[in-house]
Amino acid sequence: MKLFKLTRKFRNEEDGAVTVDWVVLTAAVVGLGAAALTLIRTNTGTLSTNIANYIASATVNTDF
Repeated sequence: MKLFKLTRKFRNEEDGAVTVDWVVLTAAVVGLGAAALTLIRTNTGTLSTNIANYIASATVNTDF
């Protein structure tokens, strides 16, 4: 009888399942963050190059 009671308690226990859910959700958020960081990093390099080229080709008019 004690074995059945222990088995029933183990089956009804949900703490482990909740932990697994949180681990999966956290991994998904970290993965999305890493993907976003990769996209931002590559496009930021291109944008900074374009800005540097524009500033280098700009002329300043000092006549009033």
